[in-house]
Amino acid sequence: MADYRKPVDALLTLGDARDSVGKWPDYSEYGIGAEHIPDLIQLATDPELHWADSESLEVWAPIHAWRALGQLRAEEAIAPLLNLFHELEEDDWVGEELPRVYGMIGAAAIPALTAYLADTSRGISPRISVAHALAEIGMSHAEARETCITALTRQLEAFRKNDRELNGFLISYLVDLQAIEIAPLMQRAYAAGRVDEIVMGDWEDVQVALGLKSDFERDAEFFMDDIEDLDPEDRPFAFKPQSAAKRKKAKTKRNMARKSRKQNRKKKKRKKKKR
Repeated sequence: MADYRKPVDALLTLGDARDSVGKWPDYSEYGIGAEHIPDLIQLATDPELHWADSESLEVWAPIHAWRALGQLRAEEAIAPLLNLFHELEEDDWVGEELPRVYGMIGAAAIPALTAYLADTSRGISPRISVAHALAEIGMSHAEARETCITALTRQLEAFRKNDRELNGFLISYLVDLQAIEIAPLMQRAYAAGRVDEIVMGDWEDVQVALGLKSDFERDAEFFMDDIEDLDPEDRPFAFKPQSAAKRKKAKTKRNMARKSRKQNRKKKKRKKKKR
């Protein structure tokens, strides 16, 4: 393991980062500032630390380091941290926290993230994480929102070639950005059967999330039991009624989609140290 100077070496002793997932510590309280960015980058990307003893304090140091880099809005970290998406593809912490780090760094990261997202030689999971990072930037920096929407939209335009799961997450992040103007493209992707609906739900769910359709309009099909025997022209709704079993299945699917959105891209294999 490389030698780290004060005050960065303090991160080697902070230990378990799980207790601070919701609210990261203020690393400036340890005396860490912009002059320590090179050491923080080295620490965040140190392979010996990522694969250190799972019971050690040091194994958590890279997480503390990239959090500190986010707080410092360290543009120098954009390229080095990008490699972690594929080098540590099976590490849940990378997929969950690095998008937030890039969201803190801001618009300077958009070109590198956009290029990575478009790189089909990369795995689906890293590209989904990068799409998440673009969404985080767009939501955290109003001036960068349109640029992030453009980057995500450009990738969604290739929905016929994209993996269905990737399309699902692209749509979910565009919904997070309330990109209502992209709704026609989203609809085409759904119509082509190129969206994994476990991510965001079906097209009706997306319309509701974008404010294009009310909950009542989406769920009206669940009130069809009492009128299924009526003639079609007497039915108050324009769509074909479904069986009770099918309606229940559709509702369950939507609920599962909302609960599993973040969990969906996690790999079955996880680092023992991060369990």
